[in-house]
Order: sequence, then C-alpha cells, then structure tokens
Amino acid sequence: MDRLSGWLWRYRGRVFLGFLSLLVVDGAGLLVPLVIRSAINRLAKGEGGVLTSGLYIVALAAIVMLFRFLWRFFLIGSARQIERDLRSKLYGHLLRLSASFYNEHKTGDLMAHATNDIDAVSRACGFGVLTIADPIFMIPVAIGIMLSIDPRLTLYAIIPLPILTLFMLGFGKVIHHRFEVVQEAFSGLMEKVREYVAGIRVVKSFVQEEGTQRDFAATNSEFIDKNMALVRVWGMFEPLIELLGGATMAIVLWAGGIRVIRGSISLGDFVAFSQYLMMLTWPMISLGWAVNIIQRGRASLERINRLLEATPEIVSPVHPRPLKGARIEINGLSFTYPSESGRAAALSNVNLDIEEGTTLGLVGLTGAGKSTLVRMIPRIFDPPPGSVRIGGEDVRDLDLAKLRGMIGFVPQDPFLFSATISENIAFGNPSASREQIEEAARQAGIHDEIVAFQKGYDTRVGERGIALSGGQKQRVAIARALLIDARILIFDDPLSAVDAEREEFILRNLREFFRGRTSIVIAHRLSAVMHADRIVVLDKGRIVERGTHAQLLAEGGIYRRIWELQQAEKEVNGEPA
Repeated sequence: MDRLSGWLWRYRGRVFLGFLSLLVVDGAGLLVPLVIRSAINRLAKGEGGVLTSGLYIVALAAIVMLFRFLWRFFLIGSARQIERDLRSKLYGHLLRLSASFYNEHKTGDLMAHATNDIDAVSRACGFGVLTIADPIFMIPVAIGIMLSIDPRLTLYAIIPLPILTLFMLGFGKVIHHRFEVVQEAFSGLMEKVREYVAGIRVVKSFVQEEGTQRDFAATNSEFIDKNMALVRVWGMFEPLIELLGGATMAIVLWAGGIRVIRGSISLGDFVAFSQYLMMLTWPMISLGWAVNIIQRGRASLERINRLLEATPEIVSPVHPRPLKGARIEINGLSFTYPSESGRAAALSNVNLDIEEGTTLGLVGLTGAGKSTLVRMIPRIFDPPPGSVRIGGEDVRDLDLAKLRGMIGFVPQDPFLFSATISENIAFGNPSASREQIEEAARQAGIHDEIVAFQKGYDTRVGERGIALSGGQKQRVAIARALLIDARILIFDDPLSAVDAEREEFILRNLREFFRGRTSIVIAHRLSAVMHADRIVVLDKGRIVERGTHAQLLAEGGIYRRIWELQQAEKEVNGEPA
C-alpha cells in the first residue's frame, strides 16, 4: 500500500461509518437555517410556533452531538489504527534489513520516519479525510438550497469558487515539495540531538558544551528557515480564502438587502441564505486545510515508502538446507566491505577448518580481519558462495534464523538494553528461569557483583548499560550468550575490559562450558587463547601462522613477538607471568 487510499481501504468499514456519521451531522446542520427561516417568516406574518421551532433546533443539536462523537470515533480512530499498523510495518522492515543498511543511514533519519512522518500520514488519514469529505457534501447541498431560495444571489456567492480551485492546485504542489524539504531537515535535527545526547560524556570531557550548542543552534535555525518557507506559503492560503469569503458576503448583503427591501425575497429567506453562505466559509477553509494536510501526508508516505522499498541484502533461501552439525569449514574466503571498494580486501584467501567440539583461538594485530572473519559465519555480512560451510552446508543455503539461533555471539563492543540485568541476560532466551539466568552469570564471573547491587538482578542498567562498568557489560553479554546453550560460540575479545586475574577465573569456567561445543575466541591478550585446541594468527586479512600455543612460540613469528611483549608488560606492572 503505497498510497493513502490503500491504507484507508484497509479500514473501509470504519471509514464508511465515519462518513455516514459525518453526513448525518452535516445534514442536521443544514436543516437549522430552514427551521430559522420558517420561524422568521411566521413571525413576520404574526403567526406563532416559535417554541416548536426552538425544540426542533435543540433536537437537531442533540443529533449533531451524538453523530459528531461517532464520526470522530470512527474516522480519527481509523487514523490511529493506520498509524499503529504503519509504525509496526516500518519497525518490522527495519528488523529485516541487513547490517550494511545501517552503515549508510543515520539513526536520526530513521527516527524521523517513525515519528514525524508517520504522524503526518495519520493526520492525513484522519483530519485530512474529514476536511475533504465535509466540503464534498456541504458545498453542493448548501448551493442547491441557496439556488432554490434565489438563483441570482447564488451566482454572486459561487463566483470565488473557480478562483479558489486554481489557487489550491498551485499551492498543493508547492506545499508537497516544501514539506519534503522540512522533513529532511527534521531528520538532520533528530540525528544531531541523538548524537550529542549519546556522546554527552565525551562532550563534557572535552568541555565542548558551548561548541556543540552553537552547532545545534545552526542546525535548528536551518530547520526553522525551511519551516518558515512552508509557513509563508500556507500563511497566504487561509487569509486568501477568508478574503474571498468576506468579499462574497459583502456582495450578497448589498444585493440581497436590496431584494428584501423590494420584496423580491422574504426576510426569512434572506437570513437563511446568509446562514448557508456563512456555512460555505468553513468548507472553503476546510479545503485549504485539506490541501495542506493531505500533501504533507503524501510527502511523508513517499519518504516512508522509499524506506520500505529498501530490500535486505541477506535473506533466507527459498528452500533452506537442514543443519547437520557444527563443524566450520572456510575455503578461499576473500571479502571487501561494499563501502570500501577500491581499498585492500579485509580478508584474502582464508582457508580454515574448525572441527566440531574444538576451540579455536584467533589473534592478530588491530585491523588484521579477525572480527570480519567471525561475522561471516552468522552472515552478519554475506560471504561469497561456498566459502563458509557449517556441517558441510553453505551458510547461504541455511535458514537464517536457525543459523543464527545455533550461534552464541559476544561482540567486541557489547550492547545492553535499557532494562534490568536479568532481562538483558535472558534476551536470547526469554523463557529462562531465574536459576538458569544466575547459573549463566556465575559462569561469566558476574553473579557476585550483581547480587551486591541494591536490587540485584532487577537492577536497571540504563541506556546502553551506562550503569555498569565496561568489564561488567562484557560479562553480562557473555552470560547472555551462554544462556542460549548454542552449538557454536563466537567470542570477539569479550574480556578486554577485565583484569588478568578475573580473566583467568572466567576462562576456567568457560573452558568447561566450551567442552563439546565449537568455539572461536578472539583475543588481544594471548593468555585468553593459550589453552585453545588450535590458534590462528591473522595479518592484513591473511592467515600467517597456525598451531598450538607451544608450536607458535617455537616458530618465533608474530605470535611469539606478541607473547614476549605482553610478558614484558606484565613484569613492568608487577603481574605474575
């Protein structure tokens, strides 16, 4: 559904009832001047019945009250449901998009789509529909009654309508374009706020409050300037309608007054005609609002649709192959990030077999390609066809959810949600019991610190886990991976923020947990991988050394140089070698 009409059609039953209620309200409103005309004409003739006319007006007011509630309930309620469905559709789509999409799109822009744009679509489907439906009924019926009263006066009254139509067509195109520009500026403003709030500690550390405030003020002013360009267009529209309406009323009062004096029409007819003319003022203004609201909604829906048209690069195959084991085979794997074409490959002709139930240590200098390599296994980034296999099957031929479900992944920079510690640990296994959560925390070496908090496992960690230290966040992320009981474990330097003594304690726990599972441990401190079944050294995207800890020390290559440097550092710091 790439148009507003498509979303409205989804709730056509409710929209129809809303239209029906609106017609009743308009119909009752259109009867009031006729009742007043009858009363005035009877009074002019010296007849009674004024009380009866008053009771009719009260009854019509009661009908208007009831059905005005109903049209609001159905039309505005439908708009809110469309808002809910569109936001859910957008969020679901964002979840399916690949990691590379988020490298190219700013979070602030995505937030603007999910808030401001969807709100504009909701307004268009609610009040926008109302401001179109109301005039469609009111204008022809009111003009028809006015024609029955006095055709010549009616001709004077409808002179502005063709002029108004031309102005609406021209203004609509300008509003559509300028609102798109405003929404893009709003996206930039949202991104600026998000970035500075997320990095507030860096801002304060470098005493850049004034600098960032000036930068934000410039972005904010740019947003206001683009908004004012839209306001200048819209600001001319409504006064123009009122001017045309006022001019029409002046002509009708002049011409109609003369006809009343001459006796061509009765006073009651003239009063009723004047009321219908005043009734036309709202539908004319309503049409102006409709142009504004609908064009904003269309512009926002076009922005959302462009986002929904983005297709995930990494998807499950149509006919996935069954999972047969946890042995990992990497054959001739070469990979270059799409955004870095022309630069050196992140991985070059990597060949590696990891037997099921064994632990592989992966080491190398910064930028060697370690993290890139392990991201190929759960298809965070897609490897070339046939280059990565699990259980003898190409990972690209496996169901994506099942593939990732069998892998416990702890990234280098763990992300914690603004929830409790318990909820963060159980994120991958929400049905886990408190005993299972605590056992995973014990294996990750974080249980004692959690129970020391005032609220224990119910402690809220704040945005991105700000209430915890770096080492605590890493160990909570490890516990989260352990709790899903995965067949393959990938730890991307998960203990970099933990001291050596605690690292050794955690590693002893993990070695027992690793037993029978296929595990890959990336580490900068070689003490974290020295007990692995095999160790691989990467350098500039290539495997340059492989073997056990003792074998690599004996070879005297990169591994041994790193080991000697780390041992020397320990001696300087007074740590046991």
